[in-house]
Amino acid sequence: MTKMKLNIAAHVACFGLSVAALFVGISEMRANAPVEVNVPKNSSVNAPSGLVDLTGAAESAVNSVVYIKVTQNTQIQQSVESRSPWDDFFGDFFGNGGSRQQPRVRKGSGSGVIISSDGYIVTNNHVVEKADEITVKLNDNREFKGRIIGTDKNSDLALVKIEANNLPAISIGDSDKLKLGEWVLAVGNPFNLTSTVTAGIVSAKARSLYANGVESFIQTDAAINQGNSGGALVNAKGELVGINAMLYSQTGSYSGYGFAIPTTIMNKVVSDLKAYGTVQRAVIGIVGTDVINYIDVEKDKGKEVDLGVNEGVYVNEVPADGAASEAGIEPGDVITAVDAVKVTKMAELQEELIKHKLGDKVTITYVRNKKSNKKTLTLRNEQGTTEKVTEVYPNSLGVVLKPVPAEMKRELALNGGLLVSAVTNGKMKDAGVTKGVIILEVNNKKVNTVEEFQEIVKVANMSTDRVLLIRAKSQSGRNLAFAVELGESK
Repeated sequence: MTKMKLNIAAHVACFGLSVAALFVGISEMRANAPVEVNVPKNSSVNAPSGLVDLTGAAESAVNSVVYIKVTQNTQIQQSVESRSPWDDFFGDFFGNGGSRQQPRVRKGSGSGVIISSDGYIVTNNHVVEKADEITVKLNDNREFKGRIIGTDKNSDLALVKIEANNLPAISIGDSDKLKLGEWVLAVGNPFNLTSTVTAGIVSAKARSLYANGVESFIQTDAAINQGNSGGALVNAKGELVGINAMLYSQTGSYSGYGFAIPTTIMNKVVSDLKAYGTVQRAVIGIVGTDVINYIDVEKDKGKEVDLGVNEGVYVNEVPADGAASEAGIEPGDVITAVDAVKVTKMAELQEELIKHKLGDKVTITYVRNKKSNKKTLTLRNEQGTTEKVTEVYPNSLGVVLKPVPAEMKRELALNGGLLVSAVTNGKMKDAGVTKGVIILEVNNKKVNTVEEFQEIVKVANMSTDRVLLIRAKSQSGRNLAFAVELGESK
C-alpha cells in the first residue's frame, strides 16, 4: 500500500516523553471574538449578517471538556555506579549483579470529553492505555478518580468512567453533516493550559494518515498542540463532531493542520466498549487501497492503468474465509459504494462499515472490467464469523504472573520471562500450564512484563486464530510448549 508521505512529529503528553505517538493540543483564543465570514442565506447559524458567533459554542463546550492526568508506575533496570560499603557484602548475595530495579513514576496529561451526565468520558487510547492511575479534573476544578471501561487501539479511542452525576455532557452531532469550510472549535488543555479554545475551518474529510488501523480523520486548521489529545472538536452549535487525535507537524507544535476522529466512528466504538469491553468491528473481508494510490504505483512501474474509474477502493486481496470471497468479489475489483453511499477511498469505506453491526447485510457496488456490479453480503468480524467477541482479561486466563526473579534468571541463564506464581481454573489451566512455569515467548514475541503479556493477549483475541502459542521452561530447565484457546473454557 502506498503510504502518504507525511512527516508527523508528535509528543505524548501522557508520561512526558517524546515518542512516536499521536497527540494534539491547542492555542488559547478570546471566546468573545466573533469571526468574520460570509454566511449563506440558508445557514442555520443564528448570528448577525456576515458574522458567525462562536461564543455560545465555546462557553458550553469548555464545561464538557476535562483535563486528564495520568500516572504510570514502572520498574527500570539501572546499573549501580555509586556503591555503598555494604554492596561488596550483600550485592551479589541478593542477586543485584551490579544493577537494581529502580521505581520510576511517569506522569502526563491530556484531554477528554464528557458524553453522558453519569460520568462516561471519551479520550484517546494513547492518553490512558498505560496509565496505572487516572485523575479527571472538571472545568469547575472538581477532581475524580477515573477507571478505564475499554480501549481501542485501532481507532485510538478509549472510554473512561468517573463516579459522578449531573455532569455537563456535550451534545453529540453528526460528523457526516460537516461541510468543507465550515467553522469548528477545538477545545482542550494544551501545555497544561486548561479550557483552551481555538477556531478554524474543516479543511478536509475522510483523511487517511496510515497511523491507525481504522481512520477517517476530519482535518482542520484550528490550532492543535501537545496536550489536547482526546479534546473536543465542535461545530458552531456547540455539538461534538470529533475527538482531537493528532497533528501534522515537523516540529511537534502546531504548524497548519490537526486531525480529529469523527463522531460516526466514535459512537460505534463507545457503544461496543460499554457493552462488550472491545469493539465488534464488522468487515467485508478484503485487503485494499485507494484507487489513485494503486494507479500511481503502477505508473511508477511504467504501466498504464485503465480501470474505468479513478475513485474507489482497489481490491488487492480477498481472504478465502471472508464475506467478500463468499459473495464473489475478486482481486482487481474496485469498490465504489456501500448501500448506495459513494466511497472514493479506503477511509470512506471504513467509516461506512463501522456504522454497521456484525450480521448486517450490505450491498456492495463494484467495478470489474469497467462494468458496474452489485453484490449483497453479510458483514463478519475479523475471525470470519458473526459471533460477538468479548474482551479476554489476563485474570480470566486463570494465572497470576510476575517477572522472573533475578536469582532464578541467573540459575537458568535466562534474559527475562514471566513466572506463573499461581494457577486457578481457567484457560491456562485447561492448556496444561502449572504453577512455577516460566513463560518466555507468546505468539513468537518475548515477554518480560505483565503489560507485554496483556497486550499480546488483546491482539490475539481479535485475530483470526484466537490462540496463544506459548514457549516456556520448567524450573528444572525443561522446554515446554502450550496452546491456549481464547474461546470459552471447557
